[in-house]
Amino acid sequence: METGESSRTADESPWARLVPFDSRYSDVEISSKEMVVSSENTRSSKLKNQWCKITRSSDLCTTSVQNLSSNTITVDGKVLEKNGTMVIKCGSEIVSGPDAEGHLTYRFSLIPSPENCEKLKISVDVEHAKCCICLNIWHDVVTAAPCLHNFCNGCFSEWLRRSLEKHPRVLCPQCRGTVQFVGRNHFLHNIEEGILQTDSSLRRGSDEIALLDGCATIKSNLVISSTKRSRRKRPHSPPPTEENEAEDISCPQCGTEIGGFQCNGTTAHLQCQICAGMMPSRTNTGVPQHCLGCDRAYCGAYWLSQGVATNNSQAVCSPDTFKPISEYTISEMPALTHEYNRLEKDITGRCIRQSGKTLQDVISEMIVKFNSREIGRSRLTLNHAEMITAGTHLCKTCYDKLVAFLLFSYRVAPETTLPPDASTRGECWYGYTCRTQHHSESHARKLNHVCHPDPAKVGSPTGGRSQTRGSQTGGTSSAISRD
Repeated sequence: METGESSRTADESPWARLVPFDSRYSDVEISSKEMVVSSENTRSSKLKNQWCKITRSSDLCTTSVQNLSSNTITVDGKVLEKNGTMVIKCGSEIVSGPDAEGHLTYRFSLIPSPENCEKLKISVDVEHAKCCICLNIWHDVVTAAPCLHNFCNGCFSEWLRRSLEKHPRVLCPQCRGTVQFVGRNHFLHNIEEGILQTDSSLRRGSDEIALLDGCATIKSNLVISSTKRSRRKRPHSPPPTEENEAEDISCPQCGTEIGGFQCNGTTAHLQCQICAGMMPSRTNTGVPQHCLGCDRAYCGAYWLSQGVATNNSQAVCSPDTFKPISEYTISEMPALTHEYNRLEKDITGRCIRQSGKTLQDVISEMIVKFNSREIGRSRLTLNHAEMITAGTHLCKTCYDKLVAFLLFSYRVAPETTLPPDASTRGECWYGYTCRTQHHSESHARKLNHVCHPDPAKVGSPTGGRSQTRGSQTGGTSSAISRD
């Protein structure tokens, strides 16, 4: 295919080209700021006709196409009449006739100049180029999708191996989203090398690099499918294969009207944090699609409102994974209760039992107080804490955080009676923030840590060694709190 009339000179180099979708034809190179393109515009004719003019603005910021043919042409799906002009960009599709049937289609592509490439510089914060597993600069960086978080190949390969051995899904180490795809990222690999060349102190030792390379198993793009299998037997189903074992993560309302709604080409979608399935983003239904505690998307409540039930082939969550606070039931304390201090959890459990109540009774009573704002919310580590009520939808993780917060409030309430062996302990000056309680059992047993820090004594000039306050029985204690 030959270009037509142009003002190209010998020393001009092309700045753009028209790339035909049909590989039997060659590219049309564009070298001057204004160039008329003459070529075959149909697949059945060998005649070359002028059919468009490509013009680059004087400031080199925009490019336009003008229709010079006697028929209409199509640019990015829009009809361009004779002598009509339209702005195009890199990637624009130009059909040399009114439709793609029987006419040639081209893609407009800009060619970066060497001068511009040399001037391009990328500034990257070193903290944003670190693997969250080993906390060092990436080594042979790989990217997980759909969350697009980045890790060392060796670190993620080891994470992948352990996850596949123990869990039905592979979760991202950084955001805990379901990983569906992972591959080596050559672009970020260049950035990784640039950072290490700039600051050699960030380089790892040869032994550590050899260990990472030995663990690295991701050599090419890897699609990760769920290994979860259905327990229900369906007599007419085909034998299980890798294709039909993987759940369909597409949106059920794309292509099918459900509940009076069907997605169209402009519908934005959200991806569920648990099942990784897609759902339309809708703000006018009154049904929450985001957890108010963590702002992550969950599909259980939405699909329940649309009458779509959990099944074995479609990625749809159970409504129990995301529901109002008042609808949750609880039989045991979350692991994070009292900052993971199992001794304090045991004491709280005995407090509840000696009161003649169940854990569910206590939590229900505390939710009523929480809802009426009898409990302060400054320690509640949830997003939008002031907006949360008993009717707020929370995910299970955020509900556990709320329960841990309520149990702390229950313990420090004046009306709560501690068991005799726990009531004689002094309070640690560092309270729930104490780090020693996690690695010193004697310290954890000696002092109460379900209390607020004492700013006056924590900031004392004794360097962190301080006497505890008197016990709840009115006596004094000489126990030492050290962090």
